[in-house]
Amino acid sequence: MNATIRLAAGVAFLAVGALTLLVSPGPAHAQKQRASPHETKSWTVGGKKITITYGRPFKKGRTIFGGLEPWGKVWRTGADEATILETEGDLMIGDMHVTKGSYSLFTIPNEKEWTLILNKTVKQWGAFKYDQAMDYGRTGMKVARGPAAEQLTIDISTAGGGEGTLKIMWDETVATVPIMVH
Repeated sequence: MNATIRLAAGVAFLAVGALTLLVSPGPAHAQKQRASPHETKSWTVGGKKITITYGRPFKKGRTIFGGLEPWGKVWRTGADEATILETEGDLMIGDMHVTKGSYSLFTIPNEKEWTLILNKTVKQWGAFKYDQAMDYGRTGMKVARGPAAEQLTIDISTAGGGEGTLKIMWDETVATVPIMVH
C-alpha cells in the first residue's frame, strides 16, 4: 500500500508540473520585451507622494501629434495599458480638484492646448475601453515647442511649497499643467 501511495503522489506531482508548464508563458515569452518599455516614477510634492505608471513609446521617425496621435482624439498618453496616476494626498491639477486615490490618465492633444483627463476606471487597456462617463474630471494643459524627445516622458518638476508642474514631453512637444498638493 505504501508503494501505491508513493506512485499516486508521484503521478500527481508530474501532472501538476506538466499543467504548470502548459499554463505558464515559458522562458521564450518571459524574455520577450514589450515594444515600449514601462516605467513607474514617483515624486514627493508638499510631503505627499505622486506616482505615475506608463508605457514609454519611441518616436521611430514617425509624425507623433497630428499623425500617430490625431488632433482632438482621446489618447491613452502612453503605450499599452492606460497611464495610472496615484496620489497620497488631495491635489489641484490645473483647475481640477483631485482627491487622493488612483486614476487613469488620458489626454486630448490639440495644436494650441491639450486637455488632461483623469478617469475613475483604473487598470484599463488604453483608449480602447475608455468611457467618458467615468471621467473624474478634465483640465487644460499649455503646449509649447520643446527639445526633441525620442521617447515619451512624463515628469513632475517641483517648485517648493507643495507646488509643481506635470509635464508630458514627446517629439518636439511639451504639454504642462500646474499641480498643487493641499
